[in-house]
Amino acid sequence: MEYRTLGSTGLRVSRLGFGCIKFAHCREGDVAAALRRALELGINFFDTARAYGTSEEMIGRAIGARREEFVLATKSHGRTATALAADLETSLRNLQTDHVDVLLLHTVSDAETYEQVMGPGGGYEAAAKAKDQGKVGHVGVSIHRDLATMRRAIESGAFEVLMAAVSVIDQEGSAALLPLARQHGVGTVIMKPLSGGQLTSPPGPGRQPLSPDPVVDGALRWLISNPDVDTIIPGMVSARQVEDNLAAVERGPLAPAERAELVRTVADLKKSYRYGQTCLRCGYCQPCPNGINVPAIFQAADMAREYPDNLKHMGRDLYAAQARTAADCEECGHCMEHCPVKLDVPKRLREAAQFFAR
Repeated sequence: MEYRTLGSTGLRVSRLGFGCIKFAHCREGDVAAALRRALELGINFFDTARAYGTSEEMIGRAIGARREEFVLATKSHGRTATALAADLETSLRNLQTDHVDVLLLHTVSDAETYEQVMGPGGGYEAAAKAKDQGKVGHVGVSIHRDLATMRRAIESGAFEVLMAAVSVIDQEGSAALLPLARQHGVGTVIMKPLSGGQLTSPPGPGRQPLSPDPVVDGALRWLISNPDVDTIIPGMVSARQVEDNLAAVERGPLAPAERAELVRTVADLKKSYRYGQTCLRCGYCQPCPNGINVPAIFQAADMAREYPDNLKHMGRDLYAAQARTAADCEECGHCMEHCPVKLDVPKRLREAAQFFAR
């Protein structure tokens, strides 16, 4: 097992962490076996949240007596100091502990929410107080999608840990923001490394999940190839998943040929992903002879069409920032020769141009 120091917290965490989001839908015996197997194999970072149903209670019952063996993170949607403080007390009781190592303000994913939790009487106020009281070791934040809010949180100096959704098909600003987090000493925890379970192979005989799964294997190894990633937290619900995922991570970063094979394997799934995404954003269509950043155009269109209303502006802003737009396509076909998904790129660019024109 490889361990990393989580930003400037001083916490040593396993490169493969344990996401406990799915527990409420599982048999408690299976969950307990998975948690104990993870500890046996050296996994020492466990992430849960008040919003994850009975997840905290299951962790407390299964491994609460072994609290000194692992780093524990939980999250609260409490936007006010009163709500977050109440959540924390419930979490400590459920988890059978007197402290959590990391408390994250959960889903602070737009400017309005950020202002609320950071303002007078906001959730951050209670988190900082709990840290002074020894109930919380370090304060972090989880943010989905909103890159401007991520940058603001990183540069604020208020947070020691950032949790963001990154995967091989959803890179959510990782090229710019993960290095920025490293620069500011902010630890990075990657949620949804399998894009919410979408990066999996079709089931095998008897509709059973593949074990090991080459798509899962590649997706996890793709993430640990990034030196700015401290730990990744795939959701796991069985000892077998723990063993398979750990075996993948222990194989180490992907070689260039393995990266190319992963893109081909994901392309062969022929899936449509969250927010209508079909482009893998792999960049194989680049460079465009006309200077069009095709993956960015498609990402902008997906965001502007499908993101929540308060975040649709991100797609419009991304499109407006492009030096060359979809309307500049001359339909030379160069991009289609290299697209692993065989998208009709010129047609989709026309549709994007029409959409943004409206």
